[in-house]
Amino acid sequence: MLITPGSLLATINTPDDLRKLDKSRLPQLADELRQFIIDDVSVYGGHFGASLGVVELSVALHYVFNTPDDQLVWDVGHQAYGHKILTGRREKFHTNRFYKGISGFPKRKESVYDSFGVGHSSTSISAALGMAVASQLQGKPQRNHIAVIGDGALTAGEAFEGMNHAGATDSNLLIVLNDNCMSIDPNVGALREYLTDITTSQTYNKVKDEIWNLLGKMSKFGKSAQDIVSKVESGIKTSLLDQSNLFESLNLRYFGPIDGHDIDHLVSVLDDLKNIPGPKLLHVLTVKGKGYAPAEKDQTKWHAPGLFDKVTGVIQKKIYDMPQPPKYQEVFGNTLVELAEQNPRIVGVTPAMPSGSSMNIMMKAMPDRAFDVGIAEQHAVTFSAGMATQGEVVFCNIYSTFMQRAYDQVIHDVCIQELPVVFCLDRAGFAGADGPTHHGAYDLAFMRCIPNMIVAAPMNEQELRNMMYTAQSDEIQQGKQAFTIRYPRGEGVMPNWRLPFEKQTVGKGRLVSDGENVAILTIGHIGNYAVEATTMLAKEGIRPAHFDMRYVKPLDEALLHQIFSRFDRVLTVEDGCIMGGFGSAVLEFMANHGYMARVKRLGIPDAVIEHGEQIELHHECGFDPQGIADAVRELLFTGRAVAV
Repeated sequence: MLITPGSLLATINTPDDLRKLDKSRLPQLADELRQFIIDDVSVYGGHFGASLGVVELSVALHYVFNTPDDQLVWDVGHQAYGHKILTGRREKFHTNRFYKGISGFPKRKESVYDSFGVGHSSTSISAALGMAVASQLQGKPQRNHIAVIGDGALTAGEAFEGMNHAGATDSNLLIVLNDNCMSIDPNVGALREYLTDITTSQTYNKVKDEIWNLLGKMSKFGKSAQDIVSKVESGIKTSLLDQSNLFESLNLRYFGPIDGHDIDHLVSVLDDLKNIPGPKLLHVLTVKGKGYAPAEKDQTKWHAPGLFDKVTGVIQKKIYDMPQPPKYQEVFGNTLVELAEQNPRIVGVTPAMPSGSSMNIMMKAMPDRAFDVGIAEQHAVTFSAGMATQGEVVFCNIYSTFMQRAYDQVIHDVCIQELPVVFCLDRAGFAGADGPTHHGAYDLAFMRCIPNMIVAAPMNEQELRNMMYTAQSDEIQQGKQAFTIRYPRGEGVMPNWRLPFEKQTVGKGRLVSDGENVAILTIGHIGNYAVEATTMLAKEGIRPAHFDMRYVKPLDEALLHQIFSRFDRVLTVEDGCIMGGFGSAVLEFMANHGYMARVKRLGIPDAVIEHGEQIELHHECGFDPQGIADAVRELLFTGRAVAV
């Protein structure tokens, strides 16, 4: 089912087509663009509310600026659907986020209009500033460079670093602050209150309106008087509103706030700002989910709702005859509350993902002991370290891909200081349709190389609960080691998962099923694929042994000695990068102890893997159940060889 665009939108294949329109037709185009997004996402899925909120802004930016020569950078990219549709990707937009289809985020190799690839937040200002400085160096100071950043993304340190640098330059940079009081969950912190104060200041807005109207009535100056005051508006703000000093103290000329859904006014303001040199910030007020009532009412739910009936607003959910396994994140959230009820020293920390990580369960049950610190992963880790110095048992939940942003803090602020912070890394392995910016491919490799760090991965929900229970025990907390538990996006395998806690022996693996000739060693949830593979192979009379190693660091060396003493063919399987990961750790053990065996490693190769359903990506990389079975056959029926 292909979505039919409106009559005006159907004529827009590039921004050049858009810029040929009379300004009076832009409201119609915005309406058709919003409807096209609603129609498409309701049928094919994807991110939703963020793009609806910036429909008018998307049209206005491409109408006023000469993209792609003028460089437009969308922060994060959740809100870039309108941008993609207006820049030549309307007819294939139905492939958005599907395997081999277009990306859900701006991507440089996908379009010349995607000036910078995004996925992690708060990079737009630094990137656009780099482009602006490069344009100056190349003798093209007239080029415009626009960074569109949300108020949630503005809480991250990199955004402030970019603004601080921008204010010290004369670069032609426009920062558009898309202020909707939301990221995925409601924004938190002092910056949210600060922006609210700016937008609701009665004194500033009253005087601004009175001066504006007065100048408009002055026949001597007419509209030119309004043009003049637009360019000195920051001076009025400085006199009337102390809050504006945050941006102006960074030497950024501040304009706004303005209504982000008034496209006529947006175009006029952007036209003015286009001719004002130097770094500047336009504060635009929008509504996430604008134009679709259910999305406006519940913005978190409609961030990425899945398929839905656009008429009734009913989100489609699969109906099952039998109880289904929960998502790993739900097991984490509920288990954390259980443990916190038993241990008053337990606290929870998340950087802006309370619903995604299920930290919101603890935030509701124990609001004084669970902290959303905003989009600030570095701060989240060091904040956790600070609490740990005072004896708190800290569960810091960060998506695996976002933990990459706080790696320095893990090393310097946690592990060097021997602080027992518990890191729960959600979305480990392939993240699915969000693609390479969100895949948690590297955590096994980058965590296991840090001293004073334990690294574990559960094969099922019960193991996740037991690892969490073990991590908060006095023995571990007094052992001066951080504890990383990584688990994937999506469902586990145990409908009846809420079982009594059992303390694990750190670094102890287990035999899942015994066999002969080949040993399969797995780490984490991907071990369930090995169970399927052994079942398939059993029908052929092939019986490999299967070991769930549980811990990458420390490795169960006693179990590995048994394995290499019995088997000369070993297969390792992980849903992480093959370079430096679990399989590499096994090879290191083999080399260190002088064993000779044929070892084959399965995992994520040394390549950027694009988006798609998890099982599609597992198959592409050769470690789905069929791929594991094929690897066992290869080990059995081909000649001996060195480790690969």
